[in-house]
Amino acid sequence: MIPLRDDAPRFTRPYVTYFLIAFNLVVFLFAESLTPRLYRAFNYQFGFVPVRVGAWLEGAVPAEAALIPALTSMFLHSGWLHLIFNMWALYIFGDNVEDRLGRFRFILFYLASGLGGALLHFVFNAGSTIPTVGASGAIAGVMGAYFLLFPSARVLTLIPLFLIWPIIWLPAWLFLAYWFVGQFLSGAASSITAAGGGGVAVWAHVGGFISGIGLIKLLPARRSYGMYEAA
Repeated sequence: MIPLRDDAPRFTRPYVTYFLIAFNLVVFLFAESLTPRLYRAFNYQFGFVPVRVGAWLEGAVPAEAALIPALTSMFLHSGWLHLIFNMWALYIFGDNVEDRLGRFRFILFYLASGLGGALLHFVFNAGSTIPTVGASGAIAGVMGAYFLLFPSARVLTLIPLFLIWPIIWLPAWLFLAYWFVGQFLSGAASSITAAGGGGVAVWAHVGGFISGIGLIKLLPARRSYGMYEAA
């Protein structure tokens, strides 16, 4: 299912959401300008490599080499489709969560959700030497917060069904619950089959979503939430 837009009202301009989208695009364009050799080195240096965390815990590598990529990896993407789908989801769901939290707390929430996704990815892939890149964990956190904050909102959704692709309004809770269950089942299946040769880091999505739900319960709404501001 592909979300097209939602109908939850917002009261402020989502400048942090816009900035995150723009920054991810700039980083992606920079990475695409590199030679193939430098591109691989760039992703390996700034992507999150789970095995390095284990090496750090054993004292074999410094903390910054193992942990800082958990942050920098949130701004890397493996291709145009990866970037577009992530940024589109952030555009649809991020504005309302930013509106609720306020700009400063939203950026902290976004980064913390991404770290939560990286942590669960590490738990299930501790021996992986493959760099994990993408904002999916952080955006999954935004989706988890939206699930809790705006369950009665509606999401206009494109549903690919062979030759017919209907577009219907779905309750936000249903759309997001369907997405989360799909990610969880994919992660469980990959764990059972011991598949770990790359692809989609679904446990990062699950970890980000759960982190977002937990964090949004701890962070109060901004004081002026529900009041419009001048453009």
